[in-house]
Amino acid sequence: MSERKIDIIEKTAAFQGYFRIDRYRLRHSLHAGGMSAELTREVFERGHAVAVLPFDPVRDELVLIEQFRIGAHAAGKDPWITEIVAGIIDQGESIQSVAQRETIEETGLTARELWPMVRYLVSPGGATETVEMFLARVDSAKAGGIYGLDHEHEDIRVFTLPYGEVRDFVDSGRADNAMTLVALQWLMLHHDAVIARWGDGTGASEA
Repeated sequence: MSERKIDIIEKTAAFQGYFRIDRYRLRHSLHAGGMSAELTREVFERGHAVAVLPFDPVRDELVLIEQFRIGAHAAGKDPWITEIVAGIIDQGESIQSVAQRETIEETGLTARELWPMVRYLVSPGGATETVEMFLARVDSAKAGGIYGLDHEHEDIRVFTLPYGEVRDFVDSGRADNAMTLVALQWLMLHHDAVIARWGDGTGASEA
């Protein structure tokens, strides 16, 4: 691994709008030895995100959201997507503060404690974006309604899902985006540990 090299010949901004696209001319080490021919690749610079799966360990239910996504429409899919809470990290923000802020803005609930889940690359073939994921301990008793920020044109429906229905939810294909699938599968793998730590409703000190 230490012998692998990347030779950046040139980097230019191919597009600059709400997002940015950079164009690279480069060569890289080959598995068989030596360097590749010169390649041209575009990279989508969207920023980095935090995602949160709100979970009530006492009621043993999740809080999910549904909102319109233009990318799904362009792909020929139902554009009203079931998701978990998420938001982009602005400069100077901590990942924990983004997780707490987005949970309130998108569900109206307070993240009483945050449990780190995973961090992954969204689409490493052409984007730099990473997602840092948390499980949030919440009280889902009043979960529901419509949330989101008016100035961001958000229209977010909030609903709950009993943990006992998660596997059927995944198997049915209703969780059709990577962020939600990763979060639900993580919870299925770690559910016993989460209940053991948070199941009495107290958990640790608030995050």
